[in-house]
Amino acid sequence: MANKDPVLSPSLPWKTRISVGLLSFVTDTARRNNGTINRRFLRLFEIKSPTTPSPVKGVSSSDYTLDSSRNLWFRVFVPSSASASAPKSLPVFIFFHGGGFAFLSPDAFAYDAACRKIARKTPAIAVSVNYRLSPEHRYPCQYEDGFDVMKYLDGEGALPEEADVSKCFLAGDSAGGNLAHHTAVRVSEEREKFKAVRVLGLVTIQPFFGGEERTEAELRLRTAPIVELQRTDWMWKAFLPEGSNRDHEASNVSGPRGKDISGLANFPKTLVFVGGWDPLQDWQRKYHQWLKKSGKDAELIEYPDMIHAFYLFPEIPESHQLFTQVKDFVLNCITNSK
Repeated sequence: MANKDPVLSPSLPWKTRISVGLLSFVTDTARRNNGTINRRFLRLFEIKSPTTPSPVKGVSSSDYTLDSSRNLWFRVFVPSSASASAPKSLPVFIFFHGGGFAFLSPDAFAYDAACRKIARKTPAIAVSVNYRLSPEHRYPCQYEDGFDVMKYLDGEGALPEEADVSKCFLAGDSAGGNLAHHTAVRVSEEREKFKAVRVLGLVTIQPFFGGEERTEAELRLRTAPIVELQRTDWMWKAFLPEGSNRDHEASNVSGPRGKDISGLANFPKTLVFVGGWDPLQDWQRKYHQWLKKSGKDAELIEYPDMIHAFYLFPEIPESHQLFTQVKDFVLNCITNSK
């Protein structure tokens, strides 16, 4: 029977509805009751984008492996405009994909397209990180991978000469937004270990935070697309250390066990995106409020009619608006850093 409750029926293009329905079916079927994932089944439905040494839509791409033993690699996106740029003139946009820490990768079609758009539109050198996935690899593996990429970029020559790592931006959506935040915290804590890298900004697109408390939005939108309550509970259980609950510092960053960042003078300016049909929205607003209370420069942008991960669907007009706002944020941070 169709759901007659209008609260649970966001208006979406049919193309988006079909994509979201397929994504939900695949991830739900792949998740096992024993807490593992059927990766073989997932591969049947994966749509991968190859690298493009010759530019496609104004952007070329290539992959670099840091550590094959843990499948740690990243995809670099270079806009065609870089060839006309002076050395060390383009910002570096380090991106962590979503997927509840358990799914997807930089070469997934949607994330390849998103990073390609960021590289072209900003313009910037975009670096999309392939971190280890849960439940095979639990916390803090993903955070260690994020930090190791930052250290690598600080000292290695994997990026084109146009890349200026003194103008770095950490970014991610959903679980990737969580990962970007924690990477920013550690880079700020260990600033003395970095010679060249300087993080100017943090972009969190509907970041995946949570806690034991059930918020109003989680209850009201408990069957909303992509991040309905049962799925997110499973993802936290698969990611957090055995015996932990959702008030762990990794998930409930603004809770009583969260890390105090008020003393981190170089924590970057932060942009937080929130969607009105996203069950996680209350946690995202709490995150923004916590940043402000901690003395950090933080901006909140709300999309009242948008679902979780809406920006990955180009048929949704608001998707294009978000990319423009990210570009404006990057340029503003660079201007104010001079």
